[in-house]
Amino acid sequence: MSSESHEPRLTSALRQLLWQRRTAALATRDEAGAPAVSLVPFAVCPALQCLVIHVSALSPHTAQLQADPRAAVLVDAGEVDGEPVHALHRLSLSVRAETAGGEALAVARQDYLTRFPEAADMTALPDFRFVLLHPLQGRQIAGFGAARRIDGTDLCAALAAGRP
Repeated sequence: MSSESHEPRLTSALRQLLWQRRTAALATRDEAGAPAVSLVPFAVCPALQCLVIHVSALSPHTAQLQADPRAAVLVDAGEVDGEPVHALHRLSLSVRAETAGGEALAVARQDYLTRFPEAADMTALPDFRFVLLHPLQGRQIAGFGAARRIDGTDLCAALAAGRP
């Protein structure tokens, strides 16, 4: 019997959500402190225990993350026709953004391109970079009555576990 069979149900659902969904809402703050939201493709990076995004220097959220690395990410399961949206599976994360460099850059690039091979040409453009989103804490809603707060340590462990 594998150890994964003993994984708590909500942790299993969290991992499935992160590996099945490919986009997230990224919340940052602009230079005046006002909230700003962008839709970003993301990859899970088990070795670095974080999410990875690929951003352009031309995008406002890139400068916003450089000015203030505190951000939030929302990943949701997507609506299903006929199903109540109030019980929609979703995960909100508070994250710390860091531009990938050194060995982390190679790992982040590989994980991102594994998920998005069509982005290979974009990774060669000089104004693009990989940003690591390190989870600090989160809130998971996995259905009616199935909600919890998750600390950074547990989130990192779920990310490190890899694909479900």
